[in-house]
Amino acid sequence: MTFEELGVREDLLKAITEMGYETPMPVQEKVIPHLLNEDNDVVALAQTGTGKTAAFGLPVLQRIDVERKVPQALIISPTRELCLQIGGDLADYSKYINGLKVLPVYGGSSIESQIRALRNGVQIIVATPGRLLDLIKRGTVNLENVHTVILDEADEMLNMGFVDDINDILTHVPEERKMLMFSATMPPEIAKIAARFMHNPEEYVIGTRNEGAENVRHIYYLVHARDKYLALKRIADYNPAIYGIIFCRTRRETQEIADKLIVDGYNADSLHGDLSQAQRDAVMKKFRERNLQLLVATDVAARGLDVSDLTHVINYGLPDDVATYTHRSGRTGRAGKTGVSVSIVHSREKGKIKDIEKRIGKQFELREVPTPERIIERQLYNLADRIEKVKVDEEVISQYIPGIQKKLEWLSGEDLIKRVLSLEFNRLLDYYKDAPKLDIVTDKKGKEKGSKKRKGGAEMSKEEKDRRTGEPGYDRVYINAGKADGFFAADLIGLINDNVQGERIEVGRIDLMPGYSLFDVRKGDGQRVATALRNSDFFGKRLYSEIADPDKDYAAENRGKGGKRSSKGEGRDRDRRGKGGIDRRTRRDQERGFKTREARSQRGKEAKGGERKKEMHGNYDKFIKKKR
Repeated sequence: MTFEELGVREDLLKAITEMGYETPMPVQEKVIPHLLNEDNDVVALAQTGTGKTAAFGLPVLQRIDVERKVPQALIISPTRELCLQIGGDLADYSKYINGLKVLPVYGGSSIESQIRALRNGVQIIVATPGRLLDLIKRGTVNLENVHTVILDEADEMLNMGFVDDINDILTHVPEERKMLMFSATMPPEIAKIAARFMHNPEEYVIGTRNEGAENVRHIYYLVHARDKYLALKRIADYNPAIYGIIFCRTRRETQEIADKLIVDGYNADSLHGDLSQAQRDAVMKKFRERNLQLLVATDVAARGLDVSDLTHVINYGLPDDVATYTHRSGRTGRAGKTGVSVSIVHSREKGKIKDIEKRIGKQFELREVPTPERIIERQLYNLADRIEKVKVDEEVISQYIPGIQKKLEWLSGEDLIKRVLSLEFNRLLDYYKDAPKLDIVTDKKGKEKGSKKRKGGAEMSKEEKDRRTGEPGYDRVYINAGKADGFFAADLIGLINDNVQGERIEVGRIDLMPGYSLFDVRKGDGQRVATALRNSDFFGKRLYSEIADPDKDYAAENRGKGGKRSSKGEGRDRDRRGKGGIDRRTRRDQERGFKTREARSQRGKEAKGGERKKEMHGNYDKFIKKKR
C-alpha cells in the first residue's frame, strides 16, 4: 500500500516524499481513505508516535478550498507544544499548496497578533481549548464554515480538565460537519463526547484498547524510596547513549531531580509549569537538538513534545492512572523502533505494577539495579566503541603526531590503553568503590528478605537496618539525643561546630528518632566527630556518640531514656557561661527565638506536625544562614 493508493493528492505526495515518508503506517491506512471518501465520523484509538498527524492532516489539507479565506477545519489539542507541532507539520505537508494558511492559536502568545491573522484569513485553525474559547467570546473567530473538526489527544484533554471547554466549543460549529477524535485510551467521559457530538462514528483501534506501544519493553527496579535517586543515576550510567525523558509527579520534584543530575555532571534539564514560556522553549530546543541527554519533566509539560528516537522513558515513581503511564511509555518505541519504559518503584508502589500489567496486557520485567561492576564494564566498552568509530581528520592531526608519539613512545600499547581508560574513568571508579546493592529482595510471597531479629523476637526490617548505614562515601554516626530531648538538626550542627576542631565537617543525611539520632559525615570523619561529641552535653544531658552499628537496635537501648539529665549538668553549664551570665547554647537558643530551655524543649515536642513544625523549620533555616 502506498500514499498514492490511499488517494493522497499529487502536491501533497511531493511534499511528504521530500520529508522521507515512504510507506503508510497502520493508522494512516485506515483513517486517510475514510476521511476522503466516507461521510460518518471516526474515533481512532492510537498511541503517541503512530503517525496520527499525517493520518488526519493529509485528508484535511486535501479537502480545503484555498479560494475561501475562512476557517474550514478546526484541530483542537491540549497543549501549546502539541498545537505548534501540528501546525508545523501541516505547513510542511502543504508547502506546494499556494494560498493555504494554517494558524496555531494558543495561550502564552499575543492574542492581538492572532486576531490580526484571523482577520487576514485562514483556512485551518489549530487551537488549545482555552484560547479558542476566549476568541469565540470576543467574537473574533467564526466557525460557521467549519466542515472538519479534529480532537487530538482527547483523553489528555480530559485529564487536564478541558471537557466542559470542548463541549462549549463544539456547540459553535455546524451540526453537519465531519468529526475525528484521536485518543490513546477510551475512558467513559470521552465516550460521552462521542455519543453527544459524533454521527455514527467508525472506531479504528491501532493495536489493542488501552495497551502500550508494541515495540516498548516495560521493566522496573524495586528499591527503597530513599534509594530512588541513586538507582536513577545507575540506570543512566549503565546506558551511556541514553536519550530519554524522566517523568516526575510534581513540579518541585522535577526541579529537584534535574538540579541533582546537573550537579552530579549529567547532561540534563527540567521542564515544568513553573518555567516561563521562553525557558520552556529553550529547554525543548536543546532537547530536540540532542544537546541534552535527559529531560526531567512533568506529564503536562511534556505533552506535545514530539521527539523521535527516544531510547528510554523513566518513571521516577508510577502515575496514579494507567492512561498516564500509557502516554509516557508511548513516547519511546516509535516508528517501528524499540524503546524501554523504566519504572523505579519502592515497595508501596509495587501493587500498581500489577494493575498496569492487567490494563495494557503486557508483563513488566523485574530487573536488578545495575551493579558498579556492570556499569564500569558497560562504560569501558562504550568508550572503546567510540574510539574505534571516531572520525579522524588525517590532514589536520598528522602534524601533531610526531611530537606526541615521541613523548609517549616509552609506553607500551597496553600501558597507553590503561592510561586512556583511567583518565576517563577514575572518577567513576572512585564513586562506585564499595557501593552497595540497592535492590529490595523479596521471597515468593513478596515479603522482604534480609530482616534481622530484634531483642524480644521482633524483626528488624531491612529498611530499619539500612537507616543505620551511611550513604556511599559517608560514615554513619550515632548520638544518644533525639526528638524526645528537644534535639533537632540545628542542635546537632551546633554541637559539631562547637566541639569538632579542624576543617569544616560536611553533614549528610540526618535521621532524628525519639531517643537518639543518626547522621552522615564524609568518609573518614566519622570517628573524629564521634570522639569529639562524646561526653559533651545537651542542656545537662551527657552525650554519647559512636560509629553506627547496622545490627544494633538503638531504639531498644534508648527506650525510656529521652530527656534525662546528668547529675553534673548544672556544674558544666556554669563552667561554660561567659560574660552576661549565659552559656553559648542558651545564647544560641535566644537568637533562635526561645527565651528558656524549657520553652525550646516544649516547642520541639510540639513540632511533630502542623504549623509548629513549619515554624521550627523556619527557625532552623534562619539559624543555619546565620552560622554560615
